[in-house]
Amino acid sequence: MDSLKELYKIGNGPSSSHTMGPQRAADRYKSENPDAKSYRVTLYGSLAATGKGHLTDYIIEKTLAPKDVEIVWRADIIKDYHPNGMMFEAIDENGEAKNPWTVYSVGGGTIAEEGQRGNAVKETYPHKTFAEIIEYCKKENINLYQYVIRYEEIDILDYLETIKDAMENSVLEGLSTEEIIPGKLQLHRRAINFLNNYKDTNDFSMDIYACALAAAEQNASGYVIVTAPTCGSAGVLPGIFCALKDHFKITDQQIIEGLCVAGMIGNVIKTNASISGAEVGCQGEVGAACSMAAGAVAHILGGTLDQIEYAAEIGLEHHLGMTCDPVYGYVQIPCIERNAMAAKRAYDAAKYSMATDGQHTITFDQVVETMRETGVDMMEKYRETAKGGLAKWFSH
Repeated sequence: MDSLKELYKIGNGPSSSHTMGPQRAADRYKSENPDAKSYRVTLYGSLAATGKGHLTDYIIEKTLAPKDVEIVWRADIIKDYHPNGMMFEAIDENGEAKNPWTVYSVGGGTIAEEGQRGNAVKETYPHKTFAEIIEYCKKENINLYQYVIRYEEIDILDYLETIKDAMENSVLEGLSTEEIIPGKLQLHRRAINFLNNYKDTNDFSMDIYACALAAAEQNASGYVIVTAPTCGSAGVLPGIFCALKDHFKITDQQIIEGLCVAGMIGNVIKTNASISGAEVGCQGEVGAACSMAAGAVAHILGGTLDQIEYAAEIGLEHHLGMTCDPVYGYVQIPCIERNAMAAKRAYDAAKYSMATDGQHTITFDQVVETMRETGVDMMEKYRETAKGGLAKWFSH
């Protein structure tokens, strides 16, 4: 499995797979083809279907500037390897296309060529399933935080400190603005209203909602957020962490440990299923984020390895089948609200698991495999194409 640095990335929203991934691909292609007179980029499948709403063309053109860029939209062509395909071509002075490169944005800002599942140079972790990780931790008498420290690079704690700060900033900035969220929906922000209307009630649920909404609204507006594991689910972890800090005075160290635990859960999902809404629906984004947050909360509250695994299982199990149906292709409806609901559900999953001894029938790894199979079976119109589900009620 990859380093947690490949899971948690700081960047601009609104979409890790539709903006951050294409940006990384465009930057790489530009560096390898600097002498091109212009560029042509063909977007396939989901990248073409919702690219306008996700600002895919904007970020590619900005990255390849000052050269001219021709964007070709081919939503009708869905590549077998992954729905988020794109082909870059360098156009020479005679108008001929050179050096075609097909690459895929596979979720969380990660790009991959066919045959790969990510762009890590080396495997950071030797285990692939959560069962293997827990078995190892029990044998070594260590917790999941210590497991991460054992295998990650020496600077991982400094990196996660930066991630924590970026998450907190996304919440604080989101709670301090009333600007309209960009796009034809003209949505009014709700985070600041939740904060103002309930700040004197000491209502933990409302605090979770406000914090999660704040980060999700920042993402929808194109501001800086953290993929956790994606931009579309960027409000879940910050939402629960900030609320826990406000109400239970958890420390920065506890948040760092929570990020480690959540990261391993996300890594298992990313490795054995997918975190791409275009590939498996929103169960792979908000569902994965809820699972990550649930496990993190269970760890912070003192849960055992079995209780943490159970919390993660609950968080993902109860998002199985969730479609990715963004209205107009924007990461706004139903995405923003789903972040707030998933953050609260993560806390509930953790509390539920800790009311038991951690023993349960369905394992986390089984749910991950089921999520993958469900995503494969899901009709294409429910996988980030804005053709079905809630999106069908709004015309393009």
